[in-house]
Amino acid sequence: MLKLTKVHAGYGGVDVLHAIDVDVKSGEFVAIVGPNGAGKSTLFKTISGIVTPSQGSIEFLDTNLLTVPAAKRAHLGIAHVPEGRQVFSSMTVLENLEMGAYTRQGQLHWDATLEKIYTWFPVLAERQAQLAGTLSGGQQQMLAISRGLAANPKILLLDEPSMGLSPAIADEIFDRLIEIHRSSDISLVLVEQRVAEALHFASRAYVLEAGEIILSGDQAVLQDDERIRQAYLGM
Repeated sequence: MLKLTKVHAGYGGVDVLHAIDVDVKSGEFVAIVGPNGAGKSTLFKTISGIVTPSQGSIEFLDTNLLTVPAAKRAHLGIAHVPEGRQVFSSMTVLENLEMGAYTRQGQLHWDATLEKIYTWFPVLAERQAQLAGTLSGGQQQMLAISRGLAANPKILLLDEPSMGLSPAIADEIFDRLIEIHRSSDISLVLVEQRVAEALHFASRAYVLEAGEIILSGDQAVLQDDERIRQAYLGM
């Protein structure tokens, strides 16, 4: 579905990512983990078109993504939920969701998608007329994820959804992501610092350090790797 091959990308002529190879298959839940400054957010920005790679190729559903302007990539089925939530504070919950449904598929499937969103996140249904800026941090994160889902995407890129949340609320967010993965055909790609949780929920993962993929594999392989156990799992 999504394939990055030898991608180099960065800012101001300085590469942050170096020869990145990532492959996400249809329906997968893939995690990209690593420390702060590893290049995880830059990777997502490169996929969504905010950052232009200096080398390499990106394909999405057999389309050369580098020929598609950033503004049109969402219409192909790519939804990017950025870090920091970034909801429209002065708009209601429902209006935020409507803003997310601007793509062709979002408009076409709006009623069915909204029903699914309210099933996954019932609190948003209860608060659909409430201003987004008055929601709790966890509820705003649920809204940010749902705004991405409102586009009816084929793949959802989630950048640090647990950032700034209490462990209990972060666990609730992860549980909802698992339910979305199980009950839909949407591929999920999760960037996350909470490595233990990410490896627990995702079927496969890539470990990114200093802009390079140093390790990849399925859940069991990475959890048993001594480097991962010592560096990230505190074992």
